[in-house]
Amino acid sequence: MNATDNAPLALVTGGGTGLGLATGLELRARGWRVIALGLDTEPALEGSGIAFERIDITAAAALAAVAARTPRLKLLANAAGIILHEGREHAVEGFRQVVEVNLHGTQLACVTFRAALAEGRGSILNFASMWSRFGSGRNPGYSASKGAVESLTRALAVAYAAEGVRVNAIAPGWIDTRMSANAFSDPERAGPLLKRLPAGHWGQPSDVAKAAAFLASDDAGYITGVTLPVDGGYSIA
Repeated sequence: MNATDNAPLALVTGGGTGLGLATGLELRARGWRVIALGLDTEPALEGSGIAFERIDITAAAALAAVAARTPRLKLLANAAGIILHEGREHAVEGFRQVVEVNLHGTQLACVTFRAALAEGRGSILNFASMWSRFGSGRNPGYSASKGAVESLTRALAVAYAAEGVRVNAIAPGWIDTRMSANAFSDPERAGPLLKRLPAGHWGQPSDVAKAAAFLASDDAGYITGVTLPVDGGYSIA
């Protein structure tokens, strides 16, 4: 028997890039088996020990096929998400596109892997955002979808509790990823943002990943229905 056969299994949507990948790498370092589902990858995935499957996480049949061969699951981390710039989220189609991935994709994964999570007495970790609470004039689709993810997290925490499945969320702030590149490269935006941050510096993907690993661990066994900000104090400043 392979030594990894008894390791807890995590599925991470959007696990080939950004915060999903960082979370997968942290879980691997802690002895988890990790399967990443999504469409994009970054170089750090190679040689990491994370298995990657190219899947559109809004495709019900594709997710059902994964679920059919995953009878037992310890963690489902829903990190897949998109954001559209240049005002595209103010258009009907752009708004719907973002909601389809960020909210509907998250809900679809939760429903699809519910039985496997119950079998594994596992947990769900959804990726919300600081914009779950704040309004973003630039990105109404992203804000609305992430606000709904936080509400969905609370609802499913109640719905799944009797099955032994915890449901939590993490709300990253200004983290140094590709998604934040536009803001960080604009001095007119980056300066005021950094000045407001009590921590005094941008967050790193590893900051989010370590918090995610905690919520997935047995140490958080009595925690469900919460959204944990990882934002350097931005939300309280």
